[in-house]
Amino acid sequence: MINLADKNSAVRFARATCVIPLILFLATSFMLPRTIAGGFYRFEFPWIPDLGVQMSFMLDGLSVLFALIISGIGFFVTLYSADYLHGHHQTGRFFVFLQAFMLSMLGIVTADNVLALFVFWELTTIFSYLLIGFEHEKESSRASARQALLVTGAGGLVLLIGFLLLEIISGTYEISQMESVAPYLKGHPLYGVILTTIFIGAFTKSAQFPFHFWLPNAMAAPTPISAFLHSATLVKGGIYLLARFHPILGGTDAWTMTLVIIGAVTAVSGAFMALGQSDLKKILAYTTITALGIITLFLGGKTTSSLTAAITFLLVHSLYKSALFLVAGIIDHQTGTRRIDQLGGLWDSMPFTTFAAVAACLSMAGFPLFFGFIGKEIMYKGALAQTMFPILATSTVVLCNALMVAVAGILVIRAFLGQPGGDYYATVREASPYMWCGPVILGGLDILFGIAPDWVGRWLVEPAVRAIHYTRDDIELSFFHGINGPLLLSIITLVLGIRFYLKHQFLYKWINITFGKLPITASQAYDRISESVVGLGKIQTRIIQNGSLHRYFFVVVAFFVISAGYGFFSHCESFPSIAFPLISWRELLLTIVISAAVITVVMTRSRLLAVCGLGVIGAGIALIFLSFGAPDVALTQLLVETLTVIIVSIILLRLPRLGLKPIKYRPQRIFDASLALGAGVLVTTLLLAVLSHDLDRSVTAFFEQNSYVAAHGRNIVNVILVDFRSMDTLGEIIVVATAGLAGYALILNRRSK
Repeated sequence: MINLADKNSAVRFARATCVIPLILFLATSFMLPRTIAGGFYRFEFPWIPDLGVQMSFMLDGLSVLFALIISGIGFFVTLYSADYLHGHHQTGRFFVFLQAFMLSMLGIVTADNVLALFVFWELTTIFSYLLIGFEHEKESSRASARQALLVTGAGGLVLLIGFLLLEIISGTYEISQMESVAPYLKGHPLYGVILTTIFIGAFTKSAQFPFHFWLPNAMAAPTPISAFLHSATLVKGGIYLLARFHPILGGTDAWTMTLVIIGAVTAVSGAFMALGQSDLKKILAYTTITALGIITLFLGGKTTSSLTAAITFLLVHSLYKSALFLVAGIIDHQTGTRRIDQLGGLWDSMPFTTFAAVAACLSMAGFPLFFGFIGKEIMYKGALAQTMFPILATSTVVLCNALMVAVAGILVIRAFLGQPGGDYYATVREASPYMWCGPVILGGLDILFGIAPDWVGRWLVEPAVRAIHYTRDDIELSFFHGINGPLLLSIITLVLGIRFYLKHQFLYKWINITFGKLPITASQAYDRISESVVGLGKIQTRIIQNGSLHRYFFVVVAFFVISAGYGFFSHCESFPSIAFPLISWRELLLTIVISAAVITVVMTRSRLLAVCGLGVIGAGIALIFLSFGAPDVALTQLLVETLTVIIVSIILLRLPRLGLKPIKYRPQRIFDASLALGAGVLVTTLLLAVLSHDLDRSVTAFFEQNSYVAAHGRNIVNVILVDFRSMDTLGEIIVVATAGLAGYALILNRRSK
């Protein structure tokens, strides 16, 4: 048994959990040969058979690429976190949440059933909430986690509406089967509604404008969480959704226009905001928003070049951004600060971290011999091939990439090559190998993939593109495509990026001043909406939930009378004429007695007399049961009423006087009487209307046939209570027992005074 309270045992447990993502990564790697050949793996098993819903999973080129990214980076983050959180008192909880989140993400990218996808989608929302708010002692962590939960959770609920509409129109929950009816879906009148719901779900999860504000605030989470959730996995969930539904809903003008415009706005705003930050994690968060916007922009395209650019840059960004987040965590862990203006000269004392940072930054900047350069060339080719807004797409990508060059220069030169900026310099040293090996390997992959891009294109990019885009065009990644337009744009990007770096201080001030003058930002809009909801809740609480039992009961009964009454009387023509049954003199006498008891309960000011009146009402109802041939029910009713009267009477005699005051407001009494009369008339009318129909005896026949055979009981009522409604009956027993305990506590409290 592992004692997680012991620090060394907790570290060993944390490192042992690395086996989970490692095994998943190796298992997924074995599936690559089949996806390269255009094949896929699919398996299913019954989930909700009565509704025809299957739990189905599919692994094609797109799913395998995402699964490799999730499990591969998950392995490095898990290994890194073991030392990063060394000594933390809740290490075990962290790694349970981390692995559960990773498995949920794998569920998203492999699910072929939209309902299963939605379940995993919401699981990632829940576990990301727990991970972002891991340091829950801090108010900032709790607020950031709550914000991410509300934004992404609300988007998930809207996404569910789209999934249900897709099933209604296509007749299937399976994504692989929806592709066959894609032309019909795109021409359906509800296509615009479905597209909107899918976009909202994807945009909230992937931090697209105007839902981008939650991602920088989520940097309150520990750095390993930022490296895993906010660079490679969680925020890529919306990207995966758009890619997966591209062959089903994509290709229309609405799809292309929305994704290109939203992607461009998101990318540009994120790139500028990155230059206006001084915290390393905030800088990386805004550059992540930029990357997500660029990928979204390319997913709006219809051409092979555009979609190849999206998939390639997806892989490029996952490698360099996860490495940079891990580097930022190492810097914070070893120096105690993440502010770029307080850092410098780290290359001398942290050589491995420096290598990882330089490799990742040069890949982000798109320098030759790095994988980012390959991605940049493909991006420019895809932007120039856009069928809609090619100038907007090209200018957006050039501007954002140039700003990323400036950001890369700031990270490398200011933090590692510049002059030491703090007192930490004399004591700072390299982190443990468990921490720097992940970013070093990821940085090395940026170099390796840049040198051998054809292998990456054939094994990873091409199968993913062909999974979402049916084309005979060649899909290949090459280090040098010749002297052409993309190469010229790459040179312009580097020159412009160097210029932005030299003007960094000016841009830093200008960006903060400009964005500070905006009348309202997305984050402020969220705050105002949240405050409005809380304010509305307070108003509603003051009016409806003010502690008055009278008002509670009035609202409940009034809602029932209005809703049920409207529903009945608006469709009363479907009922035959209501026939009032003849009643015998015994039934008339019981009615008079019960009515007199009701009037007594309402009019008396004596609690004891009111309780006795309620007992008379219960006894009268028991006699009604007896007159209709139900002696067992009548006996149960009589015993319960008798016991209730005795117990309540004993309690009331021992309680202090309540000091009830007579109701002075006549309108209130009139409202109460009117509501009571209306409820009685409505219920009576409903019962008479139901009895005017021929009763459906299918349920009765079922219990008559199965009570003795299945439950070995001859008394159908008892069988229903004990066997068929056992959990419901248990709940009723618990309620009665709880009420008895409450009464007993009141008696004891009275005795003690």
